[in-house]
Amino acid sequence: MVWRRALTAVVIVLLIGVPAGYLVTSAEQSRESGRDKEAESSATGLRDNWPSRMKRRVFEVPIPARSTEVAYYETSNWKSSRLYVKFRTTAGGLDAFLNDIGTSRARLRTGAVPVGARDAETVGWVFGPDAAWAGASHRQPGPRPSQDIAVDLTDPSAPMVFVVSTATP
Repeated sequence: MVWRRALTAVVIVLLIGVPAGYLVTSAEQSRESGRDKEAESSATGLRDNWPSRMKRRVFEVPIPARSTEVAYYETSNWKSSRLYVKFRTTAGGLDAFLNDIGTSRARLRTGAVPVGARDAETVGWVFGPDAAWAGASHRQPGPRPSQDIAVDLTDPSAPMVFVVSTATP
């Protein structure tokens, strides 16, 4: 008789308790995900963080490993989506980044800042005359995103990279 009651209690816990615990855990994870997405969508400027791997893949912005001062901001409307990214890297990291995008340091034009005034204003970037700027626009066909890249080479061993990647549907 005691064994039967114990077995019934175990069965009840397994049939009701385990799924209920799973539902509570799942609901909390979903709630946290919603909070993260809400915080990201309500941002009005650069966020001091790495963009998700998915964003980096969609907008084709391969930030080199061990980059610092990474910040990003994403905008979307019915015409286009833009990902604004800035980061500091090494000279080798800059070369790897440009190579991964499909361009090279040789294509950077000295003194050029291809990031438009409207884009710079959106995230508060100021491209002053006191820095050693170089830049390039990397255009791609079809649905692939295009990038405008500005690089502050004032410190050649630790360049600051500014990227605006634009995707149009």
